Amino acid sequence: MKKFLTPQALIGLLIVGLILGAAVVGVFWTPHAPLQINFSARFKPPGSLYLLGTDEFGRDELSRLMAGASNSMWISFLTVLFAVAAGTTIGVVTGFIRGWTDRIIMAFINALLAFPSLLLALALLVVFGANKYGIILALGLAYTPSVTRIVRGTVLSLREKEFIESSRVLGNSELYTMFRHVLPNCVAPLTVLATSMFGWVILAESALSFLGLGVPPPAPTWGNMLASARPYMTQATYLSIFPGLCIALTLLGINFLGDAVRDLLDPRMKGLE
Repeated sequence: MKKFLTPQALIGLLIVGLILGAAVVGVFWTPHAPLQINFSARFKPPGSLYLLGTDEFGRDELSRLMAGASNSMWISFLTVLFAVAAGTTIGVVTGFIRGWTDRIIMAFINALLAFPSLLLALALLVVFGANKYGIILALGLAYTPSVTRIVRGTVLSLREKEFIESSRVLGNSELYTMFRHVLPNCVAPLTVLATSMFGWVILAESALSFLGLGVPPPAPTWGNMLASARPYMTQATYLSIFPGLCIALTLLGINFLGDAVRDLLDPRMKGLE
């Protein structure tokens, strides 16, 4: 634990903790109603009443950032959960069973990996539709192949180990051996991958929302707030700065935290200080 609490890890924990705290608070309370339109308060600069100013409809920017954090974090969490669950199941089964099942499934997985994740998500959104759950399914399926490859590689290195052979000798079924002895040994690489993937998904969701393929307005996300602010960059620069800063800080915090988790769980880092 002492090794984990490096200055970099503490900065990551602080940033991610603040963003998550704002997201949780934003579900129950915001300084103003995030969707309330007030044309008499359009383009108010940051001040005492509106701490981060207002947008073209007079909506409070801070309230929308908090509500946007809730939407972005929830979408990212469900997407990572979906990708990890699906990818782990496929990776464990194909890596442990091998044979024609492994060859056919991995041929399909490798074909999907040939496409950039964001491009694959764009194609899937055509099928699922541009909404919150469509984004979760599209991004989840787009990142599932990466999880499958990592888990399958780990399983291939484990399936010939002595403790696996011992489980077979004891008469345990293949299913029991997979989930009792193989799956727990995949937790460390999965934790590192999931931490990094959380940042990738936030960036991808923001990019899709910026392109108009994310959560439809008026529900705020950081990406569609950036897209809405684009015509007013000279008139109200703060409308672009604050959502962009939230995305950048979140990615920075997650990267710092992910590096610390990798150093903690990677056995090759044990002797390094």
